[in-house]
Amino acid sequence: MKISVIGCGYLGATHSACMSSLGFQVVGVDTDQSRVNLLSQGELPFYEPGLDTLLASQIKTGRLTFTTDFAAAADADVHFICVGTPQSKDGLAADLTFVKSAITAIAPYLKDGALVVGKSTVPVGTAQALREILSTSAPQADLAWNPEFLREGFAVEDTLTPNRLVVGVVNDRAENILKEVYKPIIDLGTPWIRADLPTSELVKVAANSFLATKISFINAMAEVCEAAGGDVTVLAKAIGYDPRIGSRFLQAGIGFGGGCLPKDIRAFMARAEELGADQALEFLREIDAINLRARQRVIDVVRADLSEDLTQYKIAILGATFKPDSDDVRDSPALDIAAQLEAAGATIVVHDPKGIEPARKRFPHLDFAEKVTDCVKGSDAILHLTEWKEYRELDPSVIGQLVKSKFLIDGRNALDREKWRTAGWRVHALGRTD
Repeated sequence: MKISVIGCGYLGATHSACMSSLGFQVVGVDTDQSRVNLLSQGELPFYEPGLDTLLASQIKTGRLTFTTDFAAAADADVHFICVGTPQSKDGLAADLTFVKSAITAIAPYLKDGALVVGKSTVPVGTAQALREILSTSAPQADLAWNPEFLREGFAVEDTLTPNRLVVGVVNDRAENILKEVYKPIIDLGTPWIRADLPTSELVKVAANSFLATKISFINAMAEVCEAAGGDVTVLAKAIGYDPRIGSRFLQAGIGFGGGCLPKDIRAFMARAEELGADQALEFLREIDAINLRARQRVIDVVRADLSEDLTQYKIAILGATFKPDSDDVRDSPALDIAAQLEAAGATIVVHDPKGIEPARKRFPHLDFAEKVTDCVKGSDAILHLTEWKEYRELDPSVIGQLVKSKFLIDGRNALDREKWRTAGWRVHALGRTD
């Protein structure tokens, strides 16, 4: 069996390398020539732990190739669609331009019995619509949906040892083909869930909506804790022991970002409105609002401590990516806060272990430092906004010798407050008043 992967960004590059590691002949197809050139050399255009080594090793085997020529996929048995579905520029809905283009581009090269498998996150109903398009343009082929559940920083692990495999199919043949593709993973005991097309599409957005709800819930509790004099970290620990709730995603802070959760819950709301079920997801509007309000709360703390007029102050921002172990700065809460403070007149310097270049492309007017020491030097406040291990291991006594004022805002509740306070720092952690 030969596999093609259409779209070789974060999802597609990961899926290509992982499928090759399972022993399949894989061709990755992308319209970006520069991306194809990098991948063909075994190099990644983004940062993802472990994937660089896996990619390079699979290129060397000869099983994995990349190209801009869709004709190179003509002899493939299974075609995975892994293109992006960003938020529309004029609304909350998902932009399906790339998905539709991928289907149109690959259709002329689908051989008899070929299976097209969507992995992109799409609004419910998209798969059926694409299947109807294929019934006209490539009636010899079939379509299924197989949502991805990758966590940035753990993409290889989540592909090769996922906590479940969900496939949306309309017949046994499609399911059997996917069972053959994923046999090594199924043999590990991975749960296999067969669903219809609409349910398979809903699984991903439902999962992301639940995670977003959990994050915004604990951030709402952080607001209440600060108002009441409580400690949100103790609250989270206490409710996390309840097996019905669990402790995951209960770390209060500046909220979620990235290329998935924000745009997925907004697209989910937009699609529900189209279906006449908008009231069922009305709660997601408040989830989104709480998430954005968490960012504003950091800015409010800065102004309350320093001044409403920030023009005379330098603020060091530790973190640019939306999460650690990634260079993804899409909808990053850290960068949003940095940009808003800079717009308010503050002098901003940003540091990040992996995200400086992507951040500089999105916010060229911000100043960036390659070293933490250069970032914090002479600062009136330090904002810890992405929980990189490097920041947790900083020596507050050493950092204290470089700053103008020992004031720290821990926007992720991830630093050892007592260690910093012992070194003479004033520490404000969201949702904690002591």
